[in-house]
Amino acid sequence: MTLNELKYIVAVARERHFRKASEACFVSQPTLSIAIKKFEEEIGVELFERNKTEVLVTPIGEQIVKLAEDIIQKTQLIKQLAKEDQGDHSGEVRLGAIYTIAPYLLPKLIPVFHQLADKTPLILQENYTHSLIDKLQNGDLDFVILSLPFHHPNIETLTLYTEPFVVALPKKHHLADQPHISMKQIENETLLMLGEGHCFRDQVIDAFDYKEQIQFQTHKLQKTLDGSSLETIRYMVASGAGITILPCSSVQSYDEEMLTIKPIKPAIPPRKVALAWRKTFPRKHLLKTMIEAVTKLQIPCTIKN
Repeated sequence: MTLNELKYIVAVARERHFRKASEACFVSQPTLSIAIKKFEEEIGVELFERNKTEVLVTPIGEQIVKLAEDIIQKTQLIKQLAKEDQGDHSGEVRLGAIYTIAPYLLPKLIPVFHQLADKTPLILQENYTHSLIDKLQNGDLDFVILSLPFHHPNIETLTLYTEPFVVALPKKHHLADQPHISMKQIENETLLMLGEGHCFRDQVIDAFDYKEQIQFQTHKLQKTLDGSSLETIRYMVASGAGITILPCSSVQSYDEEMLTIKPIKPAIPPRKVALAWRKTFPRKHLLKTMIEAVTKLQIPCTIKN
């Protein structure tokens, strides 16, 4: 049993394909296949069910893959700790953020972080909350910036700030002259939203009370058009396709000739944004640096924790 064999079985479990796994590991497919077969013969169990169209992980394979991921992660940490003990703090930091936060926070974070740790490369990733958390747990990411609530026994969180929601309207919308907008006023409007899988979508839906939620989901005049990003939805609103609800940090720069931004009153619960990391994360100086960097950020319209 070797570390390379463990890397190969993890790659096959992730890719569900031997050729793609071999490419990810930079080895030939026969080399990878032979190594995995040797591993299975050594431990006496089959890790994968193979057929012409797909590769399935067996139940015992799932357990072994998880252990292999943990072993690989720990070997990487051993190497990194050894470097840091020798004074080398240049190891990369991998940071993830959800789609509705990344475009508005990361451009501000990058220069602040590099001022504090100029020799540490910062590798960034945008994704859905569930994908980022999986990668955080597996060691593929070191930190994640997400929206609360979130609870996991092995993950620590630090609330960074809260931000209110606002309504974005086309400039000539019949509500554009109102000083503020209530949720009741927009229950029959065409509400443009992010697609399934975005936690921000769920937060918007939760902002309606129970009766209005039912109407929101079933009323003939209440149409929902899934968008791929908040920026896309902003442009759609500007074109007159509907209205939307946005976190205030996403509207700090917008075309005032095309859009009108209004506060929501009575206010709905604001969004809480937090930094998350594994409780076992060993690079304590980098954890301290990341916390210092994110707490230094000045995000307009938000309230620091």
